[in-house]
Amino acid sequence: MDETDIAYAGVAGQAELVRSGEISSVELTHMLLKRIERLNPAINAFRIVMAEQALAEAAARDQARPGPDDTGAPLHGVPIAIKDEIDVEGQLTTFGTAARTRPAGADAELVARLRAAGAVIVGKTAMPEFGQWPFTESATFGYTRNPWDLGRSTGGSSGGTAAAVAAGLVAAGIGGDGGGSIRIPSACCGLFGLKPTRGLVSAAPLDGVWHALGTLGPLTRSVRDSAVIYDVIRTVWPEHEGDLAVAAASAPGALRIALSRRPTQLGVRLDAEQARALDETAEALRALGHDVREADPDYPELTPAFVPQFYGGVRDEVKLVEAPELLERRTKQTLALARAFPDSAVRWAIGHGEKIAKRVNRLFDDHDVLLTPTIAALPRRIGALDGIGSLHASLRAIPYVAYTAVWNVCGNPGASIPVGFAPDGLPRAVQLVGAPRREPLLLGLAAQLERARPWADQRPPVDPL
Repeated sequence: MDETDIAYAGVAGQAELVRSGEISSVELTHMLLKRIERLNPAINAFRIVMAEQALAEAAARDQARPGPDDTGAPLHGVPIAIKDEIDVEGQLTTFGTAARTRPAGADAELVARLRAAGAVIVGKTAMPEFGQWPFTESATFGYTRNPWDLGRSTGGSSGGTAAAVAAGLVAAGIGGDGGGSIRIPSACCGLFGLKPTRGLVSAAPLDGVWHALGTLGPLTRSVRDSAVIYDVIRTVWPEHEGDLAVAAASAPGALRIALSRRPTQLGVRLDAEQARALDETAEALRALGHDVREADPDYPELTPAFVPQFYGGVRDEVKLVEAPELLERRTKQTLALARAFPDSAVRWAIGHGEKIAKRVNRLFDDHDVLLTPTIAALPRRIGALDGIGSLHASLRAIPYVAYTAVWNVCGNPGASIPVGFAPDGLPRAVQLVGAPRREPLLLGLAAQLERARPWADQRPPVDPL
């Protein structure tokens, strides 16, 4: 394998190369660091690259390389990136802002689990300030650019992670999702991104991410890689039979799949390419033996549940900063708006979200899975946030969250699936949603689609850079 093939070998592929001795973790890490050095200036996926620490960690992995039959360290020697809202010991957790100045004293629970499974932490990835927008653009750290078209957005807020994985800078990266922030950048960058059921992954040392809305998880090129990482980082549900990697390799059986084009926001129009992606996926699922019929969830108005948690969540994260005078103008406007939503309003919103979940989840009484678009439009051009304030940015976000944010309110698992490309070369995507705790079903179905219409071998045109 040449270096580019290794870069795109995925988590499982790179782990096997290290385990077999075909390449050492130091060699793999050094190769990817050189790739980051070459490509990151154009893409701006990483806020910081921990080259020295990563090479030292890789050397330690090589000293303790598991045998060919040792499955206790499934990520052994594999470099992984971390979104900059998650603590990595000794590094700033910036949340995309210049206002934080104190390094983290310890790894977050998720990072500790990755290291225990053998991962090498290679750096921290870019995000918009406090993850507020589905565009990875920051007054402090600049634009993050889509590897499929450097003039286009990666989406957000886990856009740095998405760009790093799509460009083959790492096999996988960790993101967060409070309204679509794993699924949206996955859709924009041609990746698989599963938002897990609320509570599957610990946010410690934080109590949570945007109250009941947010969760953490990986962005990967393949379904299998996502399942492998979730088996490492999930902290609950011992009742699951077998691990998620096994579920991803298992046929799901014939399923009842609801197809819905309906957005949760008025005025959102599904563009022709995303509509075509939805129809093509429906036909592919029918060809695989599934019963796909149009049926819309009973969506109520989400604003009373989502908006107070959004504003309260940003307000809580801003409390962690040491230099509030360095916050972006938009964030200061967000904080002013957040005064309308005291803690009591946030608590009410969480409870109201539970009522919405009961109503929306009635769909799964008669269906196993819901198929929807992930985003209503293809990735927009860089500069979505230029010169606009907080409210205007929220309006620009609507086409990107109109199919995703409801599942943060309800807590359901949802996955963005790559579905080919538009004529201009930009990725298209659809979303699969399941009832709570149905990650095994979603992974099995997504992997079945991946086998029928492979996507993980697609590479963006960045290597000549």
